Amino acid sequence: MVGGAAAVLSRRRALALVASGALLLVYAWVAERLWELPTRWDVAFVGLVAFPASTATIWLALPLSRRERRHPIALPALAGGLALALGLLGLDAPFNLAKLACFALTGFALLWAFRELWWVTLVAALVAWVDIWSVAAGPTRHVIEERPGLIERVAVGSAVPGEGSVVYLGPPDVIFFALFLAAAARFGLRVAATWITMTAFLSLTLAAVVLGDVSGLPALPAVCAGFLLPNADLLVRDARAAWRRRGDG
Repeated sequence: MVGGAAAVLSRRRALALVASGALLLVYAWVAERLWELPTRWDVAFVGLVAFPASTATIWLALPLSRRERRHPIALPALAGGLALALGLLGLDAPFNLAKLACFALTGFALLWAFRELWWVTLVAALVAWVDIWSVAAGPTRHVIEERPGLIERVAVGSAVPGEGSVVYLGPPDVIFFALFLAAAARFGLRVAATWITMTAFLSLTLAAVVLGDVSGLPALPAVCAGFLLPNADLLVRDARAAWRRRGDG
C-alpha cells in the first residue's frame, strides 16, 4: 500500500512533500519561542507563510487522488490510525500533521463518489450555507461554546509565532479543500488558480478570526468560493452540457 502510493508520486514531488511536512513539524515545535510581533504582523505571517505551507502539502500530495478506486479508504485509514496513536502518545506536532494528512486523503478518497463535475459544483454551491448555519446556530457553535477542547483535538492548527495561541481549521474545511483541489485536477479545471484562491480566502478568514477576536467563523464559504470563482466559466459550461444531455436523453 505504501509502495503503491510512493509510485504515484514522482521522486521530486515526494521529496518536496517530505520536506514540506518536516518544515511544518519544525515550525510547530519552535513557533511559541519565536519573536513576538504586533498582532497584524503575526496574522500576516500565519496567512502568508504558515498556513499556505500547510495547504501546499495537499497540493504536493495531489497525485495520490488518482489512485485506483479499489481501496479508496486505505490511505485515509492508515493516516487516521497514525494520528490516533500520536495523539495518545501526546506528540502534538506530529499529531497535527497526521490529522492534516488524514483529512486531505479523505477528501481525495471522496472524489470517487463524484462521477460528474456538476455534482461537485452543486456541493460547492450548497455546503457553504450549511457551514454558515452550523457555526451560527448549529452543532459547530455548540462545540465552540460548550466543548472547545474538542476543537483542539480534532481540528488542524496553525500556530501564531511567539504566542501560545493557535488558529484552527475543522476537518470538513480540510476535507473539502482536498476534494475540490482533486476535482479541479481530475476534471481539467484551473488547478493552480484553485489552490491559490482557496488558500487566499482561507487566510483571509483566519485573519478575520484573529483580528476580529471572535471564537470562530465558517471557513467552508472561503473554500467553496475559492473553487467556484476561478473556474466559473468552465463550471457553467459543464452544467449546461449536462443539462443538454439530460434533455436529449
